Amino acid sequence: MAQGTLALGVEAVGCAAFDAGIKGAFGYPGTPSTEGFEFVEAMIHEAPEGRVAQWAANEKVAYDLALGVSYAGHRTLVTMKHVGLNVAMDAYANSALTGVRGGLVLLVADDPGMHSSQNEQDSRRLAKFAWLPVLEPSTVQECYDFTWRAFELSESLQVPVMVRLVTRLAHCRAHLVRREVLAPTGLGVAPKETIQDWVLIPSNARRRYVDLLAKQPRMVAELSSMNRIISGTSRRGVAVAGMGRAYFEQLALEHPELLELPRLEVCAYPMDPGLEPVFLSLVDEVFVFEEDYPVLEERLTFQRAGTIHGRMDGALPRTGELTPRLLKEALGLSTADGKAASTLDLPIRAPRFCDGCGHVDAYEAMQEALQNIGKADARVFGDIGCYTLAAQEPMSAIHAVVEMGASISMAVGAAMAGQTPSIAVIGDSTFGHSGLPALLTAADSGVNVTVMILDNRVVGMTGQQPSQALDQVERMVLGMGIPASQVQVLTPLPKQHEANVKAMESALRHPGPSVVVFRRECIQSLRRGVLKEYDRDEKARQEQGCCSTEVLP
Repeated sequence: MAQGTLALGVEAVGCAAFDAGIKGAFGYPGTPSTEGFEFVEAMIHEAPEGRVAQWAANEKVAYDLALGVSYAGHRTLVTMKHVGLNVAMDAYANSALTGVRGGLVLLVADDPGMHSSQNEQDSRRLAKFAWLPVLEPSTVQECYDFTWRAFELSESLQVPVMVRLVTRLAHCRAHLVRREVLAPTGLGVAPKETIQDWVLIPSNARRRYVDLLAKQPRMVAELSSMNRIISGTSRRGVAVAGMGRAYFEQLALEHPELLELPRLEVCAYPMDPGLEPVFLSLVDEVFVFEEDYPVLEERLTFQRAGTIHGRMDGALPRTGELTPRLLKEALGLSTADGKAASTLDLPIRAPRFCDGCGHVDAYEAMQEALQNIGKADARVFGDIGCYTLAAQEPMSAIHAVVEMGASISMAVGAAMAGQTPSIAVIGDSTFGHSGLPALLTAADSGVNVTVMILDNRVVGMTGQQPSQALDQVERMVLGMGIPASQVQVLTPLPKQHEANVKAMESALRHPGPSVVVFRRECIQSLRRGVLKEYDRDEKARQEQGCCSTEVLP
């Protein structure tokens, strides 16, 4: 019997994955994708039936975990945000060649407007790059239905299938009609005759690439029912996808005359190349509404130049999110008097550190230490996390932030170029995500670089998930080859400020690599009791005299 559930769009994907009988769910936290994993994780914990849910150290590891479950013959979901797909790209692109056994669905949540991201890249481009299908829903119910369809497609085509959301849909909440829940049954491990398909030595990879290209017509055929042309009486038409489709349908309720426009509605790629010429034959002028890159717009422009309007010709802004107002303006519809909300003269409330955050104490110790050694103008390389807020005034404590794990590598590069002392700031979760290889290089280089690891014991920025490096950072640092004499673990509290400043001065003056771990639990996770159970177990273990995390003198 169908069930009703109230869910965010991104949660609807996780719900559909559970109902479709997945064996495993994997991911790395990243807004706006995080709730998708958390939703299915909660469902699995309530009714495991042999299912597993596991946050991974980074997106590549998450994707590899999912690929292993698929290899064993089971359905699996892997979740990440758009820049996380960059991290998983090697595994993602190569899995197009290996193919899958059990259905593998990749939830990617893009972030047009960069609400919490470094860029607004469009994951549809990466699906095309890998020659893989991507489904693009426009409502919460479609998030559920398309995910269910994605599992069927994945097993039918024997390839991974991407479900691509954007922020506005990922965090839109609506009622959801669910299907019957399937038990996590499997297809069995891949048969022996397919073993070479999964071994990507060049001879096999060349053959599998030819096989992948040969699948393209079948992909188009399988997806053809998800894209359609709706005829109209006007010679002016619209091509809509994702939130563009949702907004157009919303506007049509207010302006019924819009239903006279011929429409090309796109929900899945790769598209039938014959669809666009048929649509263009019905119209003289086309407005393209999609989020965020001009993927569909470029396809139509290749067919006919000069009559296609969208982001490329200035009918819509080249950057940022679509809005119903932008569609109205592009179509020449009347809009309400007054300014758009984004242009109102309202005071800006900049994001800031939480009251009582230990990161503030760590940064203050660093800045005073730099002042004391006469290096107040030193450049500090930051990383991705809530500690990135220190880039803003009045602290202005970090001066470069590029991508996950870059702080250590950039600081080492700067030190090699003679900029010393060189300082890197990275969080404990980001350190486990992609900082470890950089620290290995730092240890090998021997240059004067000081790495501050701000260890708040959780993934603070995305919801206080427990860090996979929980209370193990100093072990990891020593394992990378940093001498124990140059590893310090400090507590970032005001009462420790003077001692912390002296410790930072010592690290900054050291001619080789040094690491300072500032450990204090995130104030928000402490209030929520996120690590209460872990700390109780750890205390019991230490009282029994085993498994101590203390590794430094």
